[in-house]
Amino acid sequence: NSNRTSISHLHRQLYGRLYPVLLVKTDGSTIRLRYKEPKRILMLPLDSSTLPEAERKARLRRQFPSKPKAGPEDTFEGIDLGTYERFWKK
Repeated sequence: NSNRTSISHLHRQLYGRLYPVLLVKTDGSTIRLRYKEPKRILMLPLDSSTLPEAERKARLRRQFPSKPKAGPEDTFEGIDLGTYERFWKK
């Protein structure tokens, strides 16, 4: 009854509410469930061992992209410094 909480605390491990969440399975099907954190969508991880080799490599390339290549450095040889003299302190 309601007098129990005034005497001692409630003996439960989780307090609070559960939030409605959309769970997306690996095959694309969806389920509405209640989750402890307020999120819109939960996606289950895909088992990469069931994928074909080409798709598995494509997913790995998208997940870990290669580092961008360094381009040529800009040089200041073609710049006329006389046009910028008004910005220098004397």
